[in-house]
Amino acid sequence: MHDPGDVLTNARIELARFPLVLDALLNDLDASAWRARPAAAEWAPVEIVCHLRDEEVEDFGARLQVVLDGGRRFTPIDPERWATERRYLEDDGPRAFAAFRERRAASLGWLATVTPPRLTTVVPHPRTGGLSGLDILAAWVEHDRLHLTQLGATLARLWATRWTALHTEYAGPIPYTVT
Repeated sequence: MHDPGDVLTNARIELARFPLVLDALLNDLDASAWRARPAAAEWAPVEIVCHLRDEEVEDFGARLQVVLDGGRRFTPIDPERWATERRYLEDDGPRAFAAFRERRAASLGWLATVTPPRLTTVVPHPRTGGLSGLDILAAWVEHDRLHLTQLGATLARLWATRWTALHTEYAGPIPYTVT
């Protein structure tokens, strides 16, 4: 078993670092790059950021609150549907990112009030059998990192597409092959 205080401390550090990394990647991205999809079925940067913004409160924060409140079930979510219904692709990238940063700052403030022993409570979950607060914290950081990888691959493809006459493939395999 992992020490709840150690998990909480490390998760807070990583969750605080993520907006800084995103800011470095997204700073000065123009409007067309915010909306450019690297491949037809993949998300543009604005869609990734809108997803992160909404997941911050409606997934990870909400589920952790259920654990802390001693709840017995999580509210179902459908992030893929949200992307379409909420029209992520049409959103304003910098505004969505500012909202994400605000929500993350609020999450970090809230996490500073959490007492580590409360994180060991497990709430039933249909896919995993159950999720503790520790599971949710670890998954929250992992979620950030998975979307950082997705965003990095998207930006690599957009860069390679911008300079098609140049041999960017020399760097290595470019994600999201253009068909």
